[in-house]
Amino acid sequence: MSIFKNIKLAIANRALKQEMAMHKRDLKPNKFNFNQTRTVGILFDASDPEDFELVKRYVVYMREHNKKVKVLGFFSVKNIPALTYSKLEYDFFSLKELNWYGKPTTHIIDNFINEDFDLLIDLNIHDHFALKYISALSKAKFKVGKYKESDEAIYDMMIDSDNTQKLKYFLRQVDTYITMLNKPEVNLN
Repeated sequence: MSIFKNIKLAIANRALKQEMAMHKRDLKPNKFNFNQTRTVGILFDASDPEDFELVKRYVVYMREHNKKVKVLGFFSVKNIPALTYSKLEYDFFSLKELNWYGKPTTHIIDNFINEDFDLLIDLNIHDHFALKYISALSKAKFKVGKYKESDEAIYDMMIDSDNTQKLKYFLRQVDTYITMLNKPEVNLN
C-alpha cells in the first residue's frame, strides 16, 4: 500500500472513531435469535459477479425464512455497471459516491445506516473502508462481520474467515454461527 493510501486510511479510521463516539449504540445484553429476526441488512462487495450471484441466492434463502432483506452492494469502480436486479431489494454505490478518504456520501447510504435492522451481515471480506464505515454507524440491533481485532467495537459477533478471501466460505461460517445462537440453553443444574 502506498504511503498516500496509508495516510488516507489513517485519517478515515480516525474520523470513523469520532463519528462512532458521537453515535454510541445502546448496547444491552443481547440474546440474538435468528428465528425472531424479521429484517436483515446485507453489505457486500458487488464487484465480483460470482460473489454477486452468491449473495442473490443468499437473499432468496433469507426470504424463504420469512426475512425482509435489504442489500447494499459496493462496486470498486467509478460507475455502477448496468445490471438486472430488483431495485426494492438491492441498492448499489461505487467509488464515485465516496469522498477523498473513502467515506460514502449519498442518501442511499444514509438510509441504509438509519434502517433499524434486526440483523446486519457485513460480507466485507476484502476490508473496504466504505463498507466498514456503514457497518460501524448502522443502527442495526445485531451486527455480524469478519474478525479483525481493530473492528471489535463495530460488531456483536465476529467470524474468523481464515483469510481465505472466499465469500462462499465466509457465508457458510455466518450461517453456522447464527444457527448456533438459536439453540436453546442447556441447564446443567
